[in-house]
Amino acid sequence: MNYAPYFTEEHRLLRKTIRQFLEKEVTPFLGEWEEKGEFPREILQRMGELGFLGLRYPKEAGGQGWDYFAGVILAEELSRTGFGGFPMAIGVQTDMATPPILEFGNEEQKERFLKPALQGEKLAAIGISEPNHGSDVASIQTRAVNDGNDWVINGAKMFITNGPRADFITLVVRTSDAPGYKGLSMILVEMDRPGITVSKKLDKVGMRSSDTAEIVFENVRVPLDNILGKEGNGFAQIMWELQGERMISAAGSIGISEYAYEYAYRYAKERKQFGQPIANFQVISHLLVDMKTEIEVCKEMTYALAYRFSKGEIPSKEISMVKMAAAQTAHWVADRALQILGGNGYMMEYPIQRVWRDTRLHRIGAGTDEVMKEIIAKQLGLEEY
Repeated sequence: MNYAPYFTEEHRLLRKTIRQFLEKEVTPFLGEWEEKGEFPREILQRMGELGFLGLRYPKEAGGQGWDYFAGVILAEELSRTGFGGFPMAIGVQTDMATPPILEFGNEEQKERFLKPALQGEKLAAIGISEPNHGSDVASIQTRAVNDGNDWVINGAKMFITNGPRADFITLVVRTSDAPGYKGLSMILVEMDRPGITVSKKLDKVGMRSSDTAEIVFENVRVPLDNILGKEGNGFAQIMWELQGERMISAAGSIGISEYAYEYAYRYAKERKQFGQPIANFQVISHLLVDMKTEIEVCKEMTYALAYRFSKGEIPSKEISMVKMAAAQTAHWVADRALQILGGNGYMMEYPIQRVWRDTRLHRIGAGTDEVMKEIIAKQLGLEEY
């Protein structure tokens, strides 16, 4: 399928270029990165040199000036490697920590933080979740107190992708005593400031080629000028950021779903039982049909919403729907692929076990299935706000 009108011939060539780069410089080494629990900084710099980290960012901000679908292509192709961790880390760099800087930052902040991130010179992280506060963003406790020319930050953040090695973090903090979401702000924090400690590098079930941490802030002083936009606007800013994060999560879910489906398809055509390929058995062929159908449905909805999002619309209900549907489909497809492989699917030497582990996080990160359902239910008038 060519998925017109969303993709042009230039998009096709971009996809081909990204895929060739990944096949040559990334995929052969991902197994090694999984074992180490991190990817080398050199590959980030390489992607920056090639312009992949800033594809959809304007040229004046250090990007390449492509449209939003270039970012969708990157997310899909990264995930089509069959690994979840490295794509997650790059997604934080391109679609989580940096979009708020472009949208809400001033020119000085863009020069100091955004441009180096798009060039691969600085590794970015985003800090929202806390040890006791995940989905309930309005209850964030990490505090930034105005003290002369500085903010003084105290608190802790949990599940921070890129956290152990990040150069800066886009941090959601409480800057006033105003209740709930009214007291939140976003502040850019350089990770080499005194008082910042990576208290724990987290040992995850999957996504192992990205490093994740709990980070503690103890009397960390940051210039007042590091705040993004206006003080007290943090909740609106992070809600805006999450829409883009969920969109790119859907695209990544599609990419890894396609990898799992294609692997299972090839296996079913080659694996013989009872004198014939197992793909000849109706139970297997129909299962593959179901897998492909669910992927295509999610893909069509993702592209339609990506188009609307690229035009400035923020259809949060539909974005929540497609994020949830694509995440569930990714893990469902991975689970069915594992079943098609039978005992081999459960062996570490076959990649489907890793896809199965990695895709489980898709239903948690960027908002759990349950949070997505709450958002959708409220917008359908099923629950009171």
